[in-house]
Amino acid sequence: MRNIFLFIRRFSNFLFFLVLQIFALYFLFRYNKFHEAAFMGVAGELTGKVSERYNTVEYYFNLKKTNEALVSENLALRKMLKQNYESPDTSQRFIIDSVKIDSVTVAQRYKYFDSKVVGNFVSEQNNYFTIHRGQNQGIEKDWGVISPTGIAGRIVNVGPNYSVVMSALNRQFKVNSMLKNSGEKGSVQWDGENPQYMLMKDVPKSAKVAKGDSVITSNLSDIYPAGIMVGTIAEVIDDKSSNFFMLKLKTSTNFYNLQYVTVIQDLQKEEKLRVEKAIKKVQ
Repeated sequence: MRNIFLFIRRFSNFLFFLVLQIFALYFLFRYNKFHEAAFMGVAGELTGKVSERYNTVEYYFNLKKTNEALVSENLALRKMLKQNYESPDTSQRFIIDSVKIDSVTVAQRYKYFDSKVVGNFVSEQNNYFTIHRGQNQGIEKDWGVISPTGIAGRIVNVGPNYSVVMSALNRQFKVNSMLKNSGEKGSVQWDGENPQYMLMKDVPKSAKVAKGDSVITSNLSDIYPAGIMVGTIAEVIDDKSSNFFMLKLKTSTNFYNLQYVTVIQDLQKEEKLRVEKAIKKVQ
């Protein structure tokens, strides 16, 4: 307290001048319309800039919540896609004299699980990444994994709460794909060089291809629904020794910034494998 009084006594003249200056400015801006308008303009601009900076900082710290909300929304939208439901192809119908409460799940083929990426590699020949979902959350091996913009990989190892995914940037990874415009099919695989590009092989030269055309997963894929983005054509390589094109694709997924993914469960996969295995035994 003594120090406060000593400070006031020492700087009393300056403090008195400061108080008078504040009163003078108050009367100037309060009773002079021109100066009041000028002051309000400067004050409004300054307040706007401060608010803009504050909103920018607040937006940065809310990015995590925003991303999580977008992931949940994308997951809900994916569950509503038409290709998630695939009824048996039959011209005859058996009518049961009762109403099924959950009749939609009879035709549902794909189920989705969102997950966060907790480990990722892109610099090796055979790359993998880790997600924070495992057996306790219902995840199994050989399920497909996609990013918000396209294919990402396949689950190869599952723990209680974590799973390892073979990245699409892995030389052992292949996916059956097709040209979105014309429907010609081929196989897409990474060549181990640039993580931003993959190669699509076995595309017949009769197909109409051009730079910028989209390549999507085909109905022959065993882990993905048809129509998931794979990439866009960056270069058409004409192999004179064969009747097929090789297409260089710009990957639709940015593997350098992979944060959230979606795991896909094929609810009808077991039945499909079972009937195919039975045919092989007969042959």
